[in-house]
Amino acid sequence: MKSTPMTEFDTAFAEDTFKGLINFPKYLLSKYIYNEKGDKLFQKIMEMPEYYLTNCEKEILEEHTAAIADSFNGPQGFDIIELGAGDGKKTKILLRHLAEKKYNFTYQPVDISQHVLDELEETLAKEMPQVEVKTQQGTYFKTLERLADYNTRKKIIMVLGSNIGNLLHKDAINFLKNIQNSMSADDMLFMGFDQKKHPQKILNAYNDPAGITEAFNKNHLERINIELEADFDTKNFLHWESYNPETGTAKSFLVSKIAQKVNIKKLDLKVSFEAWETIHTEISQKYDDAVVDWLASEAGLAIENSFSDGENYYKNYVFRKSNQGNPKA
Repeated sequence: MKSTPMTEFDTAFAEDTFKGLINFPKYLLSKYIYNEKGDKLFQKIMEMPEYYLTNCEKEILEEHTAAIADSFNGPQGFDIIELGAGDGKKTKILLRHLAEKKYNFTYQPVDISQHVLDELEETLAKEMPQVEVKTQQGTYFKTLERLADYNTRKKIIMVLGSNIGNLLHKDAINFLKNIQNSMSADDMLFMGFDQKKHPQKILNAYNDPAGITEAFNKNHLERINIELEADFDTKNFLHWESYNPETGTAKSFLVSKIAQKVNIKKLDLKVSFEAWETIHTEISQKYDDAVVDWLASEAGLAIENSFSDGENYYKNYVFRKSNQGNPKA
């Protein structure tokens, strides 16, 4: 594939798409699947019977609501800052309990999608008007730069849905380090980690027979078509999922069924695909206690507690800053 290198891009989406599709092997960043259509498709995925993660974490929040709420509390109250809030369905379980018990707190959902934040703010205003909500649109990393400014009282940094699983271990450690750097001694990180389990259970969660996950994965190509004036034919791509039980890594791909060329007008780029060539679109990492403990220690954090569903498919861990000094360089 030959193309003239671009030096200027209108958006980060354009730049990241260009970089991913001229790379070998090709890749696309999963965060860009989440436009308005992608948000709705992911909400459907979370309702699928095969996608066990949602119900497992929902069970944890329902069964351990009071204990989790008590661990959140501080002398002057607390601020919940949720990274990747999405539609907030599971979070509302906690918010409802906190509001009913008159805890002194604010809720600050953060998401890359302004669309889901607007919907979340609207539904919370109707369902729990007594909850003070301050939405923030942006990526995790931009938000983390501002987190240290919240230092007047205890803050709870919350990441549900095993979103950390979208990061390779080295990137997950950097992510956790950034969180740790923004925390004071009294602050807390409450984060979900999908656990290792029967490989078929994991594969089924990302390859549903209804094709919702396939549509979600292919939505990335549709977004490129719309925003970057490309001519991807999604019927020429196969959604494929793999899982390595040794590393705990599930990977999603789009596989070109035929040799083809795609023109992306706004990038002045023609992309050639061989038959059965792949685009790597997402990883979903799975964990056990030893791996989570290692990630935390590398980032200067320590596990204080954890909550699990009845099948031990999923865990929410409570972390605090470690007493052993700064994280490793």
